Amino acid sequence: MLRASQINGCAVCIDMHTKDAAHAGESSTRLNLVAAWREATVFTEAERAALELTEQGTRIADAAGGVTDEVWAMAAKHYSEDELAALVSLIALINAVNRFNVMTRQPAGDYRPGQHG
Repeated sequence: MLRASQINGCAVCIDMHTKDAAHAGESSTRLNLVAAWREATVFTEAERAALELTEQGTRIADAAGGVTDEVWAMAAKHYSEDELAALVSLIALINAVNRFNVMTRQPAGDYRPGQHG
């Protein structure tokens, strides 16, 4: 959710997801490196597959055809069919929420961890 929000420039979602992740125990190093995950050594192969799927699923217009077979196969190597369905659903949902927030210029910075449940 964080990576898609970064790509889409959704400050309110970036604020929320980084704060919630930090509150749940995620390290600042990993959070800070999400935007440059390809060059970072702190992500597992499964996480890298999910990040690439997120990028291609978010940048559909740029990808000319959507998610490549190679990216889908890498994700399928690490996640079950149910997990892939959940991952695709989350990618689609966060992209919709990002667009709503960006289009309506929602302000960011005041979110408190757990504020929305």
